[in-house]
Amino acid sequence: MPLALNYTEGMLTAEAGRLAGKRITEAFLKWHGLAGNKVMTPNVTMQIQALPKTGALSGGEPVDGAWLECKTPSFALVDRDIQVGFFKEATAIIADAAEGRLPPERIFSNVVHTVDGTWNLDGEAMTNSQLAGRISQG
Repeated sequence: MPLALNYTEGMLTAEAGRLAGKRITEAFLKWHGLAGNKVMTPNVTMQIQALPKTGALSGGEPVDGAWLECKTPSFALVDRDIQVGFFKEATAIIADAAEGRLPPERIFSNVVHTVDGTWNLDGEAMTNSQLAGRISQG
């Protein structure tokens, strides 16, 4: 499940971004009851990228911010308690990593759900049912 953390230059150091990515990955697994799951742990990936100051806009104007996007099967991040808990924790992780340079109102997040049958795990396109079966083995 690819997660992506983008932020404008100067909001996080490269090391702070890496550590935030690690902590967000751990939180994602925890909130789904999958901490330590041998199938999912290596399949929750994180892309981290610093954007140039002019590479992010709000209302058409440059803005300092951070953006977390989660691409998941349609059964992930659907429970309201998981949504609220995970994104609250992820926002706190990013704010902490920014060391006061980025207020929570400039940390944005969203989820993109994939179409059933298009999730690729270990080189095989899987349905939600197949993927759930694999996850249950871990």
